[in-house]
Amino acid sequence: MYLSRKTRQCNTAIVQSALRAVAAALVLFASAAGAGWGQSSQQGSDTRATQLPLSGRQQGGASVQQSATPSTASSVNTLNTQVSIQGAYTGSALDPNPPAGSLTLTLTDAVRRGLQFNLGRVGADAASRQAQAQRISARSSLLPNLSASASENAAKTDLQAEGFSASAFGGSAAFSFPNTVGPFHYYDLRGSLEQNVMDFTAVHNNRSARQSADAASLEASQAREEVVLAVTGVYLQLMATSAMIDAQRVEVQYAEASYKQARAQADAGNKAPIEANRSLVELQTEQQRLRSQLGDLQKRKNALARMIGLPLGLDISITEKLETVPFDAASVEDVVSRAWTQRQDLKTAEAALRAAEEARKAAGAERLPSATVKGYYGIEGINPNQGNGIFQASATLSIPIFDGGRIHADTAQADAVVAERRAELSNERGAVELDVRDACIDLTVASDQVGTAESNRKLALETLQQSQDRFAVGVADSVEVVNSQEALAAADHDYVSSLFSQNLAKITLAHAMGEAEKDIPDLLKGSK
Repeated sequence: MYLSRKTRQCNTAIVQSALRAVAAALVLFASAAGAGWGQSSQQGSDTRATQLPLSGRQQGGASVQQSATPSTASSVNTLNTQVSIQGAYTGSALDPNPPAGSLTLTLTDAVRRGLQFNLGRVGADAASRQAQAQRISARSSLLPNLSASASENAAKTDLQAEGFSASAFGGSAAFSFPNTVGPFHYYDLRGSLEQNVMDFTAVHNNRSARQSADAASLEASQAREEVVLAVTGVYLQLMATSAMIDAQRVEVQYAEASYKQARAQADAGNKAPIEANRSLVELQTEQQRLRSQLGDLQKRKNALARMIGLPLGLDISITEKLETVPFDAASVEDVVSRAWTQRQDLKTAEAALRAAEEARKAAGAERLPSATVKGYYGIEGINPNQGNGIFQASATLSIPIFDGGRIHADTAQADAVVAERRAELSNERGAVELDVRDACIDLTVASDQVGTAESNRKLALETLQQSQDRFAVGVADSVEVVNSQEALAAADHDYVSSLFSQNLAKITLAHAMGEAEKDIPDLLKGSK
């Protein structure tokens, strides 16, 4: 039976349309299946152990050195006490609302400002926040990853480029196989889930990050102790300089009185002019010392302002005076034991060691199998009213067999970090004990020197008064008076230095015990 020409054309059109639909379906299936197969053929977890830096110690801070002063003929001072401040602790972030004009600053106010604006404290807090963020990042690998997507797609595909042709389907010349499919449109709505269900490396990385965050938090607490020591040390230097200036003004008055006395006797012909000239030289010397100390006072104020966030042009004044502080002798062993339980830097070293040990476990866990599940569910169709549910789910178990030595390298590097952190912890315990013992010695020596310096100061003042009386009645010359004035100046210097050393030694002991910030209101009970 023969079909009409019109019927054959209609059948050809139907076949061609069907082929186009089949071709489009094949293209869509190939692309979707390719994406699905690609997901299911991926490896399991490729988590690597997080490597830590070799050292867990932070640089910078404040320290106090007290040493014996070489013997000299002009001074009875036996101590040389210095405050050393390194790194960011010498600077600060400027107070956005600084006081204007002038400011009367107490020690408590200075420490409070230092804890708020000092750059060492600001940097330590920033490092702690960064470590917390890294901990959150490490934890994220243990939590499920959920995502949603929506897409509207339009496509036109070259079938021959995809491997579809008439010859591939055994077609005849009765119909023309389409070269392209489309354009066609479809939408896709889906939600995806991915979860590591067994990843021991990620578990230990998370624990290591948590310990590192704890170490950074403890380091920030220790930074506050460093700020207290640094600010208090500079403030005490300011107090000592002010005390030196007060004593120097009195010495200028003594020198001026001696010069007027010598000048009057020289004018009356009772003394040679050289006596007046010698007294004038001493007066000018004392006046120059006063000017130098006033300049040093301003530099001390500038240094303190830089540490606590104040502008350098601010006029800072202090009302507290250096005085003897109470000294309660305690058992050194008891103090060392307290320091071992309270020092934040020792706790930091312990946390840093725990972090390194967890990182070592993470490196060893790279040899263990890992498992991952992933999948998606969604709706796909030519329009929202004609969509069909689609899904894919897969589970992957990954077993490392040979990695070319990568895991061995990771574990060797982690072992080196653990060894270094363990040595640092042992060293830190010794450093804490050394700090405490040295601080106890410094406080004992400084307290003893205060009494000696005070006695020498009284004797030097009496000697000067007797020399002036002897000069007035003509039984002594100006050399004796000048020598007595120099001895009084040295005694005043020694007395102020001994008070400074004692006050600073007490604060240093509190810092060595990890109690500086807590005890700062009661550290200098003798100061008013």
